[in-house]
Amino acid sequence: MRFIAESFEKGGLFMWPILCASLVLYAIAIERFFFLYLRASFNKEMFIKTLHSTIFAGQLDKVVKYTAAQRFPLARIIHAGLLKVRGAPEDVQAAMDGAALRELPKIEKRTPYLAMVGNIAMLLGLLGTISGMIVSFAAVANVEASAKAAELARGISEAMNCTAFGLLTAIPALIFYAILQGKTQALIDDMNESTVHVMNLILENRDKLAN
Repeated sequence: MRFIAESFEKGGLFMWPILCASLVLYAIAIERFFFLYLRASFNKEMFIKTLHSTIFAGQLDKVVKYTAAQRFPLARIIHAGLLKVRGAPEDVQAAMDGAALRELPKIEKRTPYLAMVGNIAMLLGLLGTISGMIVSFAAVANVEASAKAAELARGISEAMNCTAFGLLTAIPALIFYAILQGKTQALIDDMNESTVHVMNLILENRDKLAN
């Protein structure tokens, strides 16, 4: 920790925006991991199997209560369609489409910011590197010979520390982005497939559910 603190101090002014970018990065990553892997994830096979049995049995109240009790987005989409099952097929479709428009942005939001934060951190590290090199060249040109070595070392230290901290923020950002974007796309694919499957199931058994 002492080494990190000393390196941060030697890195100069640009270390502070890099630190802010790092804090934003981990805040977004933690929130997205929690939502995508705990709140939005679901056991597709078990969910579809349960819906199959209750819908085939015509147990509308039971399936409505079951979907209402689930916390993941797909359940809320199916729940919205079930509430309109006694109406026209178009009403069921419209209700599920409206619910999907509300739920999908919750899955997709904030993840793209991880790539942006990673790029910003890398560019801030580059700015810090340039700043440090400017200090180094100015030292060589403008100070006395006895102070040149110290000023040159300070400028190079600032440049290298900014580069290192920028990369230490950018690399995790890109890794988190790749993982979370993959999870997001997998959830959306599962939701689209399951929604179409359950929509057809509801419409095929609408008479049972309506009664």
